[in-house]
Amino acid sequence: MFRLQGHIIPDNKIIWVGLTHVYGIGFSRSKEVLNKLGIDLETKVKDITDEQQKQITDELKNFVLENDLRREETGAIKRLKEIKSYRGIRHSVGLPVRGQKTIKHAKTAKKLMGRGRVRPILKK
Repeated sequence: MFRLQGHIIPDNKIIWVGLTHVYGIGFSRSKEVLNKLGIDLETKVKDITDEQQKQITDELKNFVLENDLRREETGAIKRLKEIKSYRGIRHSVGLPVRGQKTIKHAKTAKKLMGRGRVRPILKK
């Protein structure tokens, strides 16, 4: 059983896929870490030795992961909302932030927010 950042990584997974269970580690970062440590990407999690587990955890301490990363993201979004930037307003209203069109798309976001919630924020 391999524990990493409070997550139990399933034994039957390939190691580079298993590392992506941790928030903040994607495919590219997991492959980068494993290549740096010299661990084969196709190794199963159950075949990883204790020494390799320790190397992986030590290497991942260099990155911002899990709760710290979530805290940074929410802080950045909160800052955008406080200064009332365009992106901050889009975040608070619940509409697409990165320039997507809303006439034909983003219907799910608009339904979830509801028209009653969208109007008062735009009037301020």
